[in-house]
Amino acid sequence: METIVSVSGGKVRGLADGGISSFLGIPYAAPPVGPARFEAPQPVTEWSGVRDAVELGATCAQSPYPAPIHALIGSDGVPGDEYLNVNVWTPDAGGSGLPVLVWIHGGAFVRGSNSQKIYDGSAFARDGVVVVSINYRLGISGFAAVPGAPLNRGLRDQIFALHWVQENVAAFGGDPGNVTVFGESAGGMSVVNLLVAPQARGLFRRAIVQSANGSAVAAADDARKVAEQVAAKIGIDPTAAAFGELGPDQLRSAQDATALDLMTDPDPARWGASVITNGLGILSFFPVIDGELIPDRPTDILAAHPDRTVPLIIGWTAEEFRFYTFPTGIAAGITAETLPIALARYGLEPAVAERYAANRPGASPADVFAAVVTDLVFRDDAMRIAEYTAAAGNSTYVYEFAWRSGIPDLGASHVMEVPFVFDQIDEAHTLTGPNPPQRLADEVHRAWVRFATHGDPGWSAFDAATRSVRIFDSPESYDVADPRADELRALRRAHPNV
Repeated sequence: METIVSVSGGKVRGLADGGISSFLGIPYAAPPVGPARFEAPQPVTEWSGVRDAVELGATCAQSPYPAPIHALIGSDGVPGDEYLNVNVWTPDAGGSGLPVLVWIHGGAFVRGSNSQKIYDGSAFARDGVVVVSINYRLGISGFAAVPGAPLNRGLRDQIFALHWVQENVAAFGGDPGNVTVFGESAGGMSVVNLLVAPQARGLFRRAIVQSANGSAVAAADDARKVAEQVAAKIGIDPTAAAFGELGPDQLRSAQDATALDLMTDPDPARWGASVITNGLGILSFFPVIDGELIPDRPTDILAAHPDRTVPLIIGWTAEEFRFYTFPTGIAAGITAETLPIALARYGLEPAVAERYAANRPGASPADVFAAVVTDLVFRDDAMRIAEYTAAAGNSTYVYEFAWRSGIPDLGASHVMEVPFVFDQIDEAHTLTGPNPPQRLADEVHRAWVRFATHGDPGWSAFDAATRSVRIFDSPESYDVADPRADELRALRRAHPNV
């Protein structure tokens, strides 16, 4: 059955099935193509009649993931110009006052979209929540520091989309005063950036940060070095006009080549120290300290300005970095001899590995490496942000997702919690293995619903005294006070810049 709703731009026709209405691929901004690709987002052009919103929309230019990662989570890539779009799922398009969740996808700021099956919001709608999932500009389009173009265009898109939610979510039964923004990986980093961006104040009430940090930002001068390297490689002037003439295929090729160059030649003199250090050799195009949206490193801003915090869920998976080391084959090259070299690339002293190894009898050097870098990239910042939020008097809830995949060697890796959050584990067997526990999906999903509805996910709050962390696992989840605190202390001693 079809259902019609009026939004900015005109009327859209969605599909209603089993008490859930879905509206897919609704443009929230004008198509950013040609020179407009490097401009701030602009209002959508109005259309006449009723526009069908029954198919997933276009995605920003990107290449498929490398084969080992593609095998786990698939890839995105729907061609088209109207890639600044949203999907909406609602239990009652004619209702009012429903809680709202706004999802920001991950993908290292160069890949991903709102069209992944594990991001389907129908289970949230089933449980009384309106879900809006957004696309935003990625890679060169969204984050290259191109002279003559505004910085952080991808973040500007996200803020533009949040304004769209404020203006339109009531048409889907949602309450614009009860919006929770949530995201994972680059999406979670985006949420942290939105917390500190003055332009995003008042656009959401609560936040959920999954598997992210508040340190992955580049200095503007360093980001410009990356753009200059890209321009030189493809033979154009480093200007917004020249970049605006590039087509999607050229953008994809340039993004891929830049990522490869960064990995094989991580020279700070070439790329800029902050790109190498804060991007950890994984990120090539990512948010920039621009003095406007992001005045400084977000973790530092939150420490100095606790008023920027909001009620929060924040957490990580217990073995995040196995996602990057074991499926890719990198783990095979990490031995007792090469472990110190691998840690040094992340600015870590070899001594830190001793504490992690002592807590993991029988662990391989690759296991230890993944555990250390998991904490460096994800857990340390998450705990700091939780501390700042709780100290400001905002409700704070911390989790660790510890359930281990049935896929050999993957463990409780990056992305593992996402299909449980969305209650879409049947769509994730390439990641989870064939028998993920539905009981755990019910528990995690219900906690996110509760938090979006009234701010309490149903486990013990984090504060300075208890430092309580919810461990999501099967057969039972449980709360722990400050898990593996000795490892975090050792990490901070070994890495003075953390």
